[in-house]
Amino acid sequence: MRRQRGVMLGLLAGLLGLSACASTVPPNRLAAYMGEQAFSEPSSATSLPEQRPIRAGLVLIPDTTAPDAAPALPDEALNRLGDELKQQFAQFLPIVIDKIIPAEGIRPGGDTTQFRELGMKHGLDYLVVAVASSTEQEYPITVFLGWTSHAQPGLRRDNWSLLEVALIDVKTGQTLVRAEGRGWATLDRPTAPGINQWYPVIWRRPQEPNWRWWPPTYEGAPNTLRVIAMNEALKRVVPNFQDAWIQKRQAELDTRRG
Repeated sequence: MRRQRGVMLGLLAGLLGLSACASTVPPNRLAAYMGEQAFSEPSSATSLPEQRPIRAGLVLIPDTTAPDAAPALPDEALNRLGDELKQQFAQFLPIVIDKIIPAEGIRPGGDTTQFRELGMKHGLDYLVVAVASSTEQEYPITVFLGWTSHAQPGLRRDNWSLLEVALIDVKTGQTLVRAEGRGWATLDRPTAPGINQWYPVIWRRPQEPNWRWWPPTYEGAPNTLRVIAMNEALKRVVPNFQDAWIQKRQAELDTRRG
């Protein structure tokens, strides 16, 4: 009984450690593009615009500059991500994205000046800046054919994805609202290809341990993994942005009443 309890405590400690790690992997990248000053200003220093809806442009940045960064999403997947952000913002927030703008000349190490210049170039008053990044880790595991009948050497690849979003006032360069969403997925595959009935397979662990997806090819499986993990991040960033919006609006109302 004592040994069994020790094993359970060890597993619990491992899960807690994994959860803490997942909350900081990959590292935040938005400040690298907007400057730390944009994040150090108190929330009360800026106010949400009164106009409804807010009309803005979307700048989607696939970041691969952080240490241990995974490859960016394929162009087609990035385009779908931008379209989905556009639709969800219009559906759940008072923000209409009129156009998706290529991140021309946008580099880490700068500040909001580069976004102000980009917004003015396109005749916009507001920009929604979204930075998509991810980190991957691959390690050996034992995979099973027929789930339990036959064991074979294989590999597991974990992908942690992060989507950070901020609303910027182009005229002032101020950050009005920001939020992030994180997603995680894993890819299992045997070291020997050709076992198409079971592998490669992608899991949404630990959120949905019974959900799985079979990529159509071995070669394209890592890209499919990245798309699925980033979609998980997208699911979380919009509700988190809603919450940040509501909290800021409530703070403004409380200040006026006070």
